[in-house]
Amino acid sequence: MSNKAAAMKPMVKLGVVSGGRRNDGATLKSTKSAAKVAPVVEALPPVAEAADQPVAAKDYFVERNGVKFAGTHLLVELWGATNLGDLAVTDQALREAAEVSGATLLHIHLHHFGPNAGLSGVAVLAESHISIHTWPERGYAALDIFMCGACDPYKAIPVLRRAFQPTTVQLSEQKRGVIA
Repeated sequence: MSNKAAAMKPMVKLGVVSGGRRNDGATLKSTKSAAKVAPVVEALPPVAEAADQPVAAKDYFVERNGVKFAGTHLLVELWGATNLGDLAVTDQALREAAEVSGATLLHIHLHHFGPNAGLSGVAVLAESHISIHTWPERGYAALDIFMCGACDPYKAIPVLRRAFQPTTVQLSEQKRGVIA
């Protein structure tokens, strides 16, 4: 079979059925059991050879003041803060912080450590992430905001101030992936 003939064969996409935890029975379903559950095998249209359709890769690196780099990484420390154990406040703050920064939110995962306890979480962005770890008993939160491309992580700071009402904000910046 020629390379072109192989490239024109339909591709098969497999899916995972149920859950998301290791022990809840989530398994990759084969075509034999596909009739018993929602379809997990789907034929995709033929794929053309790369030479037939050249695609220019988009460069998400940033160039500012003559420096080219992958993105801006902010380390944010909130002191004297409130709402540090509130999942709803944290979820909304992460969503809004991503939106005002121009980022694309893919997923949020938050874990609360119990009544009157802190939480840890991450907003996974197409442009990287925002993570948070809180210590309500200290009025302290540590956040990590890394964004590439045209996103502006500094726009997230007012959102965090409104949500957690800190008395002090400490901020440091790191340019990641500096190449020029």
